Amino acid sequence: MMHSVIKILDKVIHFKTAQAHCDIPCKIYDPATAQLAALTCVRLMDLIKEIEDKGALSVADYAQVSRLVGEKESASTEVKDAIGIIWGDYFKAPQFELVSNAHNLTHNIMLQASKCKQGIDRAEGEKLVDLVNDFAEAFWLTKEVLTYRASCPYPPMLKMVYPDLKG
Repeated sequence: MMHSVIKILDKVIHFKTAQAHCDIPCKIYDPATAQLAALTCVRLMDLIKEIEDKGALSVADYAQVSRLVGEKESASTEVKDAIGIIWGDYFKAPQFELVSNAHNLTHNIMLQASKCKQGIDRAEGEKLVDLVNDFAEAFWLTKEVLTYRASCPYPPMLKMVYPDLKG
């Protein structure tokens, strides 16, 4: 019953909707989501290029490109969201002391993700992956966790930063 009353009130008053990763400090943060999204941008750019290289395109090809572009833009937004949450919710004075360029790095990621939304240049996607990797290294530094770089085991096979959980 209470739910019904609130629903009716919402139609009249239009409550503001809040969305957040975690307004209660859960301490669960990981840049892996942003890393996977950045890789996805590059992979989608590669798939779009493959269709472009076919030459004459069918209606199905155009439909596929449309879907790929939509997913690329969604992945770019996911990068921005994931990085923004870590920067805004996790990074505090102690982390900023360890990572003095955190603000600039975060801003550059936001700009680069926007470039990836605007085009299909693989080099721009690779720059995004590099920036997100730099952010991942900085994040793990604040956790006192060593990192290493290795190629991801799937296309686009780019170097990624991983936490060394054995050390």
